[in-house]
Amino acid sequence: MRCCVCLYQQSLQCSPSKMAAGESNNRSSCLNLSNSGPLGNAPPSNSAHSSPASNGGAVAAAGGMNRSAGNANPRSGPENGGGAESAVRSTPSAHNPPRQSIGPSGATSGAASNMTATPSSSSSSSSSASTASSSAAVASLPSSPASVLVYREPVYNWQATKSTVKERFALAVGSAVFDAMFNGGMATTSTEIELPDVEPAAFLALLKFLYSDEVQIGPETVMTTLYTAKKYAVPALEAHCVEFLKKNLRADNAFMLLTQARLFDEPQLASLCLENIDKNTADALAAEGFTDVDLDTLMAVLERDTLGVREVRLFGAAVRWADAEAQRQQLQPTSENKRRVLGKALSLIRFPLMTIEEFAAGPAQSGILTDREVVSLFLHFTVNPKPHVEFIDRPRCCLRGKECSITRFSQVESRWGYSGTSDRIRFSVNRRIFVVGFGLYGSIHGPTDYQVNIQIIHTDSNTVLGQNDTGFSCDGTASTFRVMFKEPVEILPSVNYIACATLKGPDSHYGTKGMRKVTHEAPATGTKTCFTFCYAAGNNNGTSVEDGQIPEVIFYT
Repeated sequence: MRCCVCLYQQSLQCSPSKMAAGESNNRSSCLNLSNSGPLGNAPPSNSAHSSPASNGGAVAAAGGMNRSAGNANPRSGPENGGGAESAVRSTPSAHNPPRQSIGPSGATSGAASNMTATPSSSSSSSSSASTASSSAAVASLPSSPASVLVYREPVYNWQATKSTVKERFALAVGSAVFDAMFNGGMATTSTEIELPDVEPAAFLALLKFLYSDEVQIGPETVMTTLYTAKKYAVPALEAHCVEFLKKNLRADNAFMLLTQARLFDEPQLASLCLENIDKNTADALAAEGFTDVDLDTLMAVLERDTLGVREVRLFGAAVRWADAEAQRQQLQPTSENKRRVLGKALSLIRFPLMTIEEFAAGPAQSGILTDREVVSLFLHFTVNPKPHVEFIDRPRCCLRGKECSITRFSQVESRWGYSGTSDRIRFSVNRRIFVVGFGLYGSIHGPTDYQVNIQIIHTDSNTVLGQNDTGFSCDGTASTFRVMFKEPVEILPSVNYIACATLKGPDSHYGTKGMRKVTHEAPATGTKTCFTFCYAAGNNNGTSVEDGQIPEVIFYT
């Protein structure tokens, strides 16, 4: 549907109900503006005592508009209306909302609905005697100092600072775009203005808000109303639309709203959508609207470190999206075409985070990866040291907040050897945390690569809660080097766990003067996380509370 604005030389009373009636009678609906004044303002008076609040004609004349004395409509009064009626004639337009944010004069397509609307009009009253006096004043304008027209530099979008209808009426209109359209130096002189990219229902909602402060937003119209409010520079209505969307944000519509938030440049709404997807990743990916998102939105999600789902499920969702996108592009859903439409998004799938079984059963047989990529990933899963792969191997941490770490040694010494035995240390904490990795010491002989298997074991049940068979490179310094788990490992308060690291490589640095209790205090909240370390019984390669490896624990609270 599209809206049409018409300008008439007649005065009409403004009524939404009349507009609806007019439309049902197959009358052409439009926004009618009497030549008695811009956008329903009182007709310009030619009296020496005319006030700036009603000098729309004077400003237009200063801006170069042509008006005759007859256009002043000296007979305007209550019986003639002296104002404007508006309505909207609807005609077909594109179904989907536009994919670009637009400026005051932009034109894109919108979704269809029906509407009728009319703004209120202000009228001026004058007696026949004062009318004759005004007509006489027109002829003497050049010699009458009281009749000098003063041009005032317009203030751009002053309507945005007026939050109530009373304030907006005091300044005649509620939109800087309308003000420029009807009052500016390049104001239209056409009798009909088409608005092909504006939905009737959304335009009605805009007019109701501008002239009655009524907010009329629903699930079916909120996006087109937001688009219309942005197009006509009404930020107060924009805010109402965004607030409505925030209150109705759910996992099953998060992707759809994220697409719209990016389209309409609403970063706060986009951020809330992404947080919802982080917390409810599986449900959001399963939603019907997921496959309708554009490629940029898909990539914005896949590149996040905070998604709470296994990587093999992300790959499956990406393949579903590629199926839908291939159909949209009228391509056969072959493996080659799926890879083509995924483009750079494929590189954001973190295949190294999968288990070898997950990779073999899914991605390796999908045909989307090249033979070279499949081979290199299988080597990554099975060979040490691990070869370089073209895909990200950084774990996704489905946790909010800031990464924390504690160090249990106060001094570093040289020469700690390895013969295949695991370094182990037992620990417990006073509150629930998620361990994402360890910091380990590296070689004393300069830059070196290590192979390492890290684990966290539940002491009482001897259950491995998390592990990663990986490697790391060191630079020969006494610094610690990060080795991360594929997924965060939940650590419950007052439960004993064993941190385990099995290294293969040359002699390394090691820590000494260890502490039995280490406390981390959050700078912002003051929350304290207390670690207690104990000797782990059994073969532990010499690591203890006082000396050894595994100097650092990296975690989220």
